[in-house]
Amino acid sequence: MSNMIKKADAFEIVNHWTTAISFFLLVVSGFGFLFHIGQVGSVFGGFSQMRVIHNYAGLVFAASLLLSVFSYLGEALIFSGEDVIWLIKGGGYLSKTGKVPPQGKLNAGQKGFYLLLLLAGIVISASGLTIWLMPGIRKWLLLSHLLHNISFDLLLIAVTGHIYLATLANPGTFRIMIYGTVPLEWARKRHAKWVQKMGF
Repeated sequence: MSNMIKKADAFEIVNHWTTAISFFLLVVSGFGFLFHIGQVGSVFGGFSQMRVIHNYAGLVFAASLLLSVFSYLGEALIFSGEDVIWLIKGGGYLSKTGKVPPQGKLNAGQKGFYLLLLLAGIVISASGLTIWLMPGIRKWLLLSHLLHNISFDLLLIAVTGHIYLATLANPGTFRIMIYGTVPLEWARKRHAKWVQKMGF
């Protein structure tokens, strides 16, 4: 078997799946509320129970997002000229022959995704709390619903792309959030700067 390199620790893996599962619950229940889908409500035990689950899943999502800052924010905020070139070339996904600059532990696309997830996650969490805890203040309620829905749309599009890129588009990536490791040669092709920094 190829030499392996550790790319995610146990904390990152557990927190990733906490974020993912809570987000999935929020998406399903959110659609149920938005379109008043009785079948979805019944799965959760009725709309009243679904509201409780939605609210507390939102708290879990917000907490896991906050914890992710310790794993990814520092890296995500560092953009170099190589990252700009990587983005211009679409990460090499648009051409089979195009070469992209070597990347760190997170490539430029992953940095952008994480920052979008964090910012939209903060907005959707804050607006959700306002809807939950201050339903009587009409002007805040209307604004919060608008921000909640816009953030939801952005997150749904971004997460759908993330799932595709972490599975079908990049075989081998998904194992990071299962085992925490990837083959060394795989990492050298996609995260050469990070591998070099790690001394491999």
